[in-house]
Amino acid sequence: MAKKETNLTLGISEPEKVDVFMQGLNHPMKDVVTYVRSLILSVDTNIGEGIYWNAPTFFYTGAMQPFDAKEYKRYIVGFVFNRTDCIRLVFLRGALVADYFKLLEGDFKDQRKLIVFKSLDDVKEKEIEFKQIISSLVSLML
Repeated sequence: MAKKETNLTLGISEPEKVDVFMQGLNHPMKDVVTYVRSLILSVDTNIGEGIYWNAPTFFYTGAMQPFDAKEYKRYIVGFVFNRTDCIRLVFLRGALVADYFKLLEGDFKDQRKLIVFKSLDDVKEKEIEFKQIISSLVSLML
């Protein structure tokens, strides 16, 4: 049975849902989340957002060839809030990009990679490289 299409797989951005989520977010590093969200969205006008897997998730909104929804080809990155001492983001297709700066962590069989930010200063130190990874993932969509 084919996976049901969602606004993520269709590339339809829902920033209002993310705004509501952010208003209710109770996390000690909410300021970091807000900053990282703005960074991701600033990389390319074809990056959209929605709430998937109980967190803000970012994806490509431009035209693409049809694909199986299970492939998550539009997916760029999403927040993971299971820890309070850091902000973790998961790149389901992170293994597909060159990470010259070694920001991405994990050795998963399914192409996933993670990035961990421990503070706002940590994000700002890695900002240029982080945005390059996002940009590289967007370029895979074209």
